[in-house]
Amino acid sequence: YPLLRNQCPPNNNKALAIKMKFISTALAFIMMVISCESFRTPSIQIATRKSSNLNANRAQLEMAYKKVFVAGAAKGVGRQIVEQLVAKDVEVVAFVRREEAKQELGGLKGVTAILGDALVQKDVEGAMDGCDAAVTTLGSAPTDEQRWKVDYDGNVNVIEAAGILGVTRCILVTSVGCGDSKEAVSPDAYEKLENALKAKEKAERVLTKYYTNSDWTVIRPGGLMNGEATSAAVLTENKMACGVINRADVASLVVKALDSQKTFRKVLTAVDP
Repeated sequence: YPLLRNQCPPNNNKALAIKMKFISTALAFIMMVISCESFRTPSIQIATRKSSNLNANRAQLEMAYKKVFVAGAAKGVGRQIVEQLVAKDVEVVAFVRREEAKQELGGLKGVTAILGDALVQKDVEGAMDGCDAAVTTLGSAPTDEQRWKVDYDGNVNVIEAAGILGVTRCILVTSVGCGDSKEAVSPDAYEKLENALKAKEKAERVLTKYYTNSDWTVIRPGGLMNGEATSAAVLTENKMACGVINRADVASLVVKALDSQKTFRKVLTAVDP
């Protein structure tokens, strides 16, 4: 689960409490990573479609989805997904809540950056209109209350907007420790991250239970790290799989999964064995 950013003002008792909460969450993340045992597990081999261009030096993937909505596009996994999609000539609608992120992403070729609040369903629906696939990586906030709203309400707004608009391909990125992967992390780590994990798990249930006619996929990354893609990361149905994974690798797996029927209606763990 991604670490929270420390944005606390100095010399303030409330700020100090939030700082301590941040430190506690960071330690929980570290414990989660340490507690993960090494494993060997079958991975899902994601088939991709080759371009009709027969020039081997210019062979690229031809994505089935031509306009993809990405929530949480400003940074982290979401930002990496945006960059990898446009590299494959896929048009992206990047949904962000800050003007500076809108300006930055809007400067990328193939990206339409739209300003809005994921907690306002009409904002999400308006931004998604015209897309044929949706990805949400929403998560992380400075307090438990805000975290619940983002991890549950924000993600559910994306899911519901997709249902209303007939966007049948939807990928929800959550975390190891959600649902039936609870035992993959240590009890101490789970206790520290419980609020966020339960919010994400509840969003998972909305997608998997009520949108049975959609081609949904839930992807649960292990501990998120910064760094270059290793290209060794995998998606697996092993609920006890756990470990660290670079954000770039998570993004790559999400992009590949978009066009893979093998991932439809599956809850998968993303790890780098």
